[in-house]
Amino acid sequence: MDKQLLLTSTRNVLMRLEETIIFGLIERAQFASNQVIYQKGAFGSELSGESLVGYLLHETEQIHARMRRYTSPDEHPFFTDLPAPILPALVFSESPIQPNAVNINAEIRSVYEQQLVPLICPPGDDGQYGSSSVSDVMLLQALSKRIHYGKFVAESKYRDREEVLKPLIQAMDREALAKAITDEAVEAQVLERVRLKAQTYGHQLGGGQNEFRVTPEVVQRIYAEWIIPLNKQVQLEYLFQRSV
Repeated sequence: MDKQLLLTSTRNVLMRLEETIIFGLIERAQFASNQVIYQKGAFGSELSGESLVGYLLHETEQIHARMRRYTSPDEHPFFTDLPAPILPALVFSESPIQPNAVNINAEIRSVYEQQLVPLICPPGDDGQYGSSSVSDVMLLQALSKRIHYGKFVAESKYRDREEVLKPLIQAMDREALAKAITDEAVEAQVLERVRLKAQTYGHQLGGGQNEFRVTPEVVQRIYAEWIIPLNKQVQLEYLFQRSV
């Protein structure tokens, strides 16, 4: 894939995922934090020792795996014990990224359950365990895709600035590489864009000018403190695994 086409395609996907994530945050925030759904064993032995959210996520991924979701290079499962697809394999003409084993979904899930849910949801227990879990699964999958798209971002940056990045990768200089792939101006644009989108969508769903389930500032904070740093972590891990 041409490097300019890769860059344009990646930007378009990331911008579309902004809406998905913002709507997902707003949807989850209508329920209490319901911490019991994240506790393993809280709903009995029928869940094979998993939490309610973990059980639903696992069951969902088993179905999606049969539909060959995880054969796509931009999809990453949270679980490894998934069935083979029942559909014939797709033949991709060219994967824009190189083979790699980067998957930080365990960290994403931990951050989501322990930090994001308490941040966006009212405290307490409203009994809406099923609805909360369904919202969690959809949001976790969207966050995973957004964060792991760092591989495509990193590949685009490498093709554009190989002469700068290649020596840093070969030297395993993580700090210098992190600095080299950071574009503070672009990050500032992303943060402002998601703030404005959250403000617009929040008004549409909230019904009042200052009524938000999740404030624009919180959405901006989630991107600044978690999504962008985790995306950058994926970029670094991918570049160190990439053949140079």
